[in-house]
Amino acid sequence: MLKKITSFIRHDPVLAAAFAAAFVSAFFVPPSRQYIDYIDYRVLCLLLSLMLVVAGLKKVGVFDLLVTKLLTVAGSTRSLTAVLTGVCFFTSMFITNDVALITFVPLAIMTLRQSGNSRLLIPVIVLQTIAANLGSMLTPLGNPQNLYIFALSGMSTGSFLKVMAIPTLLSFLLLAVSLLFIKSDTIDIDTASLPQVSGLKRAVPWAALFILCILAVSHIIHFGVALAIVIAAVLILDRSILPKADYGLLLTFVFFFVFIGNIKALPAVNNALSSLVYGRELAASILLSQVISNVPAAMLLSGFTDNYSDLLLGVNLGGLGTLIASMASVISYKLYAAEEDAGPGKYLGVFTGVSVIMLAVLWTAVWLIK
Repeated sequence: MLKKITSFIRHDPVLAAAFAAAFVSAFFVPPSRQYIDYIDYRVLCLLLSLMLVVAGLKKVGVFDLLVTKLLTVAGSTRSLTAVLTGVCFFTSMFITNDVALITFVPLAIMTLRQSGNSRLLIPVIVLQTIAANLGSMLTPLGNPQNLYIFALSGMSTGSFLKVMAIPTLLSFLLLAVSLLFIKSDTIDIDTASLPQVSGLKRAVPWAALFILCILAVSHIIHFGVALAIVIAAVLILDRSILPKADYGLLLTFVFFFVFIGNIKALPAVNNALSSLVYGRELAASILLSQVISNVPAAMLLSGFTDNYSDLLLGVNLGGLGTLIASMASVISYKLYAAEEDAGPGKYLGVFTGVSVIMLAVLWTAVWLIK
């Protein structure tokens, strides 16, 4: 039994930590029907929909085509890293950080392996993850906490952009500097050895499903309807796609939702937060995000302040730091950890180190500007 537990923790430490947190919190808030209300079904449905659609796009060769194009354009490992990081930074502003990472981390893995640069998997995926978390903070559509605060505060789009523009620009500059630490080796690939893609007409229905998912993310289509359509389409197009989704990731989210819900249900915690948050919104939201992630931190702290500008800045910058500070970061970790030669421990070390340094720099810059 001990060996099985040890193996489980080594295989997926984030899932194990989520389970442990939920399990311990249940001693303070006994299981009840209230647990059902803890779960954010929208997040789970969108994640499952996107994972299935991305798996379909990958199988029909769309990513192979993108790999070929990227390897043709990028002349060095640094320029390739810049492309892979930049696409996460800019697309996350409109398709959310989760979607950007689900889409482009697998692309990075395929591209780096195809070019013989597997050694760069960890630094590139770490930069992609940080880029998606930082780029997404510019717009209300970029991530869940932005949508929540945008709706709650009644901010105009212009006001929202005014708050987030400078931090986003600073983030872009910081990422650009980070690229200097990537050694610029020449990529010399025989184009004849690249994936030869044909019959991309098969990608049309998957592309349509991807657009459907984006519409669901944007609240134009109900997430439940989108998931139903995606599952029905997968059953018709290719049933072998169904097992490709990372159901362990979905379970990780469920455990975190239970833990967060139990924390919010403790009166002592609520009283402590009341005295902690007032006048300290930026610091409180950054620090709390490190423990319960930035989306629930935004939801929890919004009940104790009307300083939405600082709260917005805090929960977005707070997505840096620990792996669970942003649940989107867990997605990247899971995608990397699924690789046969993955080193989860090394990844967590590099990610935490780089993320904490960037958080310190941006937190200091925002504090000085304010």
